[in-house]
Amino acid sequence: MADPIRVLIVDDHLVVRRGLRTFLEIQDDIEVVGEAADGEEGVARAEELRPDIVLMDVKMPGTDGIEALRQLVQLGNPARVLVVTSFTEQRTVVPALRAGAAGYVYKDVDPDALAGAIRSIHAGHVLLQPEVAGALLSEGPGGSAGRGTQLTEREREVLELIADGRSNREIARALVLSEKTVKTHVSNILMKLDLADRTQAALWAVRHGLTH
Repeated sequence: MADPIRVLIVDDHLVVRRGLRTFLEIQDDIEVVGEAADGEEGVARAEELRPDIVLMDVKMPGTDGIEALRQLVQLGNPARVLVVTSFTEQRTVVPALRAGAAGYVYKDVDPDALAGAIRSIHAGHVLLQPEVAGALLSEGPGGSAGRGTQLTEREREVLELIADGRSNREIARALVLSEKTVKTHVSNILMKLDLADRTQAALWAVRHGLTH
């Protein structure tokens, strides 16, 4: 059996942390390795525990979730961050994704859907919902628009599939390539577009109309 997905929960409400832990710990393939009550503690715990996934609240006293995200990216922490936000905080989703989040769920998410989101993020997917894509498009093209012309046709195909939330394995299958070749294409895309990770690549693709 594969190693369980190691999760760190960062939320300033104890009852939320306890509820998430109680549910996630009954999942055979998910292990809660720690908790944190604010962004600053969350960054420290993520550095200490090196989890696979961080469930990150956005609104927290002191260092909020978005600033914590930025710090994790700057530190080069490999954890993928799933933002947990309330429906009334939709405007925080795009800044969170721009800061490095791999996706988001709302706080009233069905427990099974939350577990599914964690598994999806861990598999390399990007959770980008239609309303967020719309918000990104409404901001207009960024200064990097011209860089898209540097991409080869194959790289554009790979980028479209990244924007669809496909993992490297799924992209390899779809384009009849090896996973190693896909990884090379992804690296080239990030370098040419001056992006940090595949989440930013997905956002770039949505903003510039490179989606199916």
